[in-house]
Amino acid sequence: MSTTQHNKPVIGITIGDINSIGAEIIIKTFMDTRMMEFCTPVIFASNKTINFYRKLMNENNFNYQSIKDFTRLNHKQVNVYNCWEEEVQITPGVLNETGGKYAARALEVAIKAMKDGFISGLVTAPIHKNNIQSANFNYTGHTPYLRDAFNAKDVLMFMTADNMRVGLLTEHVPLADVSKYVTKENILGKLALMRDSLVKDFGIDKPRIAVLGLNPHAGDEGLIGREEIEQITPAIKHAKGNGILCFGPYSADAFFAREMFKQFDGVLAMYHDQGLIPFKSLASGNGINYTAGLGIVRTSPDHGTAFDIAGKNVADPESFRQAIFTCLDILEQRETYAENTRNPLKKTELASE
Repeated sequence: MSTTQHNKPVIGITIGDINSIGAEIIIKTFMDTRMMEFCTPVIFASNKTINFYRKLMNENNFNYQSIKDFTRLNHKQVNVYNCWEEEVQITPGVLNETGGKYAARALEVAIKAMKDGFISGLVTAPIHKNNIQSANFNYTGHTPYLRDAFNAKDVLMFMTADNMRVGLLTEHVPLADVSKYVTKENILGKLALMRDSLVKDFGIDKPRIAVLGLNPHAGDEGLIGREEIEQITPAIKHAKGNGILCFGPYSADAFFAREMFKQFDGVLAMYHDQGLIPFKSLASGNGINYTAGLGIVRTSPDHGTAFDIAGKNVADPESFRQAIFTCLDILEQRETYAENTRNPLKKTELASE
């Protein structure tokens, strides 16, 4: 079955933690029926979960079609794929085992649908890393779980916005352990993933990548740590020798304070907060999280479960909406890249027009 009937990609959307703001931002996004002009959305959840939040939000005009198989897709409205039938107690704002259990169930069913070719792209609402843990989900988040689910050698957590793209060498790693992962081999792997993604997913022919140092002042020539001298700089030199246009290491504070990120197509940060604090502070538009390195396209909003405001009908859907659009943009760009690869003359002709 084609995932692009009616010339629209079918986008799978996982509900995330059912006690979080996930359902609310999904409903708010697709209350705007113009979204159906761009894609056919399939929400992986249950009718009862969607109905609970629809009533809580007083959005009874939010219409959808319930499906149990993909032969019944309606390309003119929202589809809800029922991942469970049992009665589930929903308690907005409460971190409990139920929220994690059904978040994992929705994700598992969506991944199978993608592997079976029924959906083109995946957009995930937030999960909580604590309550989703189980024998089947022993991961620190979506990114490593999807890496293993799709048998990817490695993936890159890549935060993207209108004015900047920041990838992470390490993701959800305790700060005390970060230096263990700052190795030449790991840096080279992430630089290759970032370069390939910038070319294939974002359409940048010769991307320029900045690499941040680990230590204050990028180590001050070894005075405040030796990772820059022993691992990061050798990795940059090696990558340059293999055709990756990368530069650094840069002192992170000055790099962002002086807006040097505007001179680059991507930035590789060494650890989570080094990259995400400036990204969330300086990104223009609505930033999203993209998993580079997968064979499939997966995006998510750049925020978490927000239990403190769950059920209050005040969550902002803009990042989630942007995650949908970025997923669609990358799908289109991948098709363009594939077409240009098959017919390199076409790219030359387009450039000369």
